[in-house]
Formats: sequence, C-alpha cells, structure tokens
Amino acid sequence: MVLVWIREITWEIEKMTIDIDVNFDFRYDTPINKDIDAYSKTLKKYHRKLWSKSLPDGSEFILEEKGYLYHRSQLGEFYLGSDAITHSYKNTKRLSKIAAKVPDVAENIFNQGCKIAAYTLFPSKQVNGKMTINQARGVNAKIKDRFDLTLECIRLFYEGEATPLTDTFNRYENFFTLFNDFKGYINFFLFQDLVNEDISSVKFHLPFDGFSGSPLPQSVDEYLEYAKNTEIFLRARSKRIFNSLVNSD
Repeated sequence: MVLVWIREITWEIEKMTIDIDVNFDFRYDTPINKDIDAYSKTLKKYHRKLWSKSLPDGSEFILEEKGYLYHRSQLGEFYLGSDAITHSYKNTKRLSKIAAKVPDVAENIFNQGCKIAAYTLFPSKQVNGKMTINQARGVNAKIKDRFDLTLECIRLFYEGEATPLTDTFNRYENFFTLFNDFKGYINFFLFQDLVNEDISSVKFHLPFDGFSGSPLPQSVDEYLEYAKNTEIFLRARSKRIFNSLVNSD
C-alpha cells in the first residue's frame, strides 16, 4: 500500500513537467516508415499524462512505462497500447482510387491523424493467442478500422447486445468494467464529441445500417462526407483535450 502511495506521488510530480501540445505531429519523433503507435516517445508520454487519472468510481488509474503502458493495483493488471482512431484509407487498395480523386482531402485527414486527438488506448496483451481489440477492429469486415463503428460496438457491449466485436470485447471485459458503463468510458477518454448530448447514441461518420453493409465509403461523395465528419470530430476532441488540461492545472 505504501509502495502504491509513493508511486502515485512520484507520478504526480513527474506529470507536472509534461506539457502537451495538441497540435504536435508525432511523425516528427517517429523513425521513417515506422508505426507512430509503437515508436513515438512523445505519444506515449502524452498518453501516460492524459489517462493517468481517476476512474468513475474514484480509484486512481496510474500508468507506468512497462511494455507500452501498464497498470497494476487492486483493480487488476492491465497492459495497454496506443491505437489510432482515424483512417484516411488513402493507401488502402479498395479505396485508393476514390481517395486519389480528392488528394487534398485525403492528405488532410492523414495529417490530422498524426496528432493526439486521433489516438486512444486499448488492452495490448493477447488472451489465449487471440487478436487484441486493435487487431480485431482492423481486420473485421464490418468495422475496417472505423472508430465510430468500434464505439457503437462498445456501446452495445455495455448494453449486453451482440456486435461484430463481442467475442473480442469479452476477452477484455475487465478493461471495460473499469469505466462502469458507456458514459463512464466516453467521459474518461474524452469521446463526447462522437456521441449525442446524453451519451446514448453514436454520431456516425457515414449513415449507419446496423453492420449489414460495407463500412468503407463507396463513392467520392461518401468519402467526402466521411472525411468531413472525421475532421469535425478530431478538431472537437483536440479542443476538449486542451480544455481538460487547462482545467486540471
């Protein structure tokens, strides 16, 4: 117990020295052709400061640098990794031709996706050799890395309803339990700008049909709509992150 207290005090002192620039482009400290999630030291530092805080029940969720980020307490043991929550699809084979018709739009979304508003944390340790949330949502044909659809899966998971990611989420139920419910999850990770005012439904980047169709834009017009809504979300979350830092000082 004393060790936990010392660790929390040490982190509070260290956290005071970390400044977060919501406009910092993580490509600046990531080796060429390497993954920002894995190689940007600044991103890891930002994640640690932003998400080392109180959970909805008042418990302190202090992250340490172990693996990527790590927490261990009476709450359990959690290995967490960074995950990008936006995708320009400009280098995706099925969408490259569509994105190529609006290159400035595609490039803008790609660039916006290199800042802190475009990232979150998910459990990173595989369970029984099966895919993590990051991996599963990237390859699932009903999700294809879209975070708005992932968030709908999370909402329904808290409601006890089946989704394309149910099996994966079940493996990490202890992670979602940390936040009590969907509202707790949204408020903790500052995703309020991707849900309606009472946090009861998701604001989708494209019209939602209940996971029955392709999650990818099928035309230039759909791609433009997807890009517009993605940018609106990123700008709003960036501002929200900034305000959370100002209010916590």
